[in-house]
Amino acid sequence: MTRLPELFSALPRVFAGSYDSKGPWTLLDTPIEELLAALPSAEILGRVHPGAHLVGNQIVLGKGSRIAPGAVVEGPIWIGEDVEIRVGAYLRGGCWVGDGCVVGANVEMKRAILFPGAHAAHLNYVGDSILGRDVNLGAGVILSNFRHDGKLIEIPAGNGERLATGKRKLGAILGDHVAVGCNSVLNPGTIVGARTQIYTGVQLRSGLYPADSLIKLRQELDVVEIARPEP
Repeated sequence: MTRLPELFSALPRVFAGSYDSKGPWTLLDTPIEELLAALPSAEILGRVHPGAHLVGNQIVLGKGSRIAPGAVVEGPIWIGEDVEIRVGAYLRGGCWVGDGCVVGANVEMKRAILFPGAHAAHLNYVGDSILGRDVNLGAGVILSNFRHDGKLIEIPAGNGERLATGKRKLGAILGDHVAVGCNSVLNPGTIVGARTQIYTGVQLRSGLYPADSLIKLRQELDVVEIARPEP
């Protein structure tokens, strides 16, 4: 049986009873749907700038959280305490954002779960994905969630085995303290173990990546001196 890499040391309490270690992507199905469906019509305890836009209902914003001008937040969505939603961010319905998270300028999130302390701070796309505690996405990181051919996403697991997710849309599942370098792209169905570091500019294929690893892009540069005519 395929063993997934170590991902989360502790789950937020609201998800602890519904987590399936053999299929962590299932948190994006019934658990998040039931949680969001039970939200009140509105509970705004943080600060919303007049230039921000709250769309629809079932929007919860915790104490100490801030939504900056130009941000668009659609319900249903739960945003915890001391969260920063920066200028121009777009949070589409179906998200759960834990305490102390940062959703930065011009970041788009769709049906995503951010555990406490996760940062998607600069020009990111986070679709159908789960970010563990204190995950950090560098500028321009894309968590792609849809195959070009529209087929169901299966995750290569080695030895010719593939994990069937039953999902047409699934981005990345990143364990606690994973760091992803700037301008990296993670293909649909990428699972990265806790504390792993992904270097800048990596194009990561779908699959299982172990905890406590470095994932590097090796590239050769050819620097040629240009002959300049004498004056």
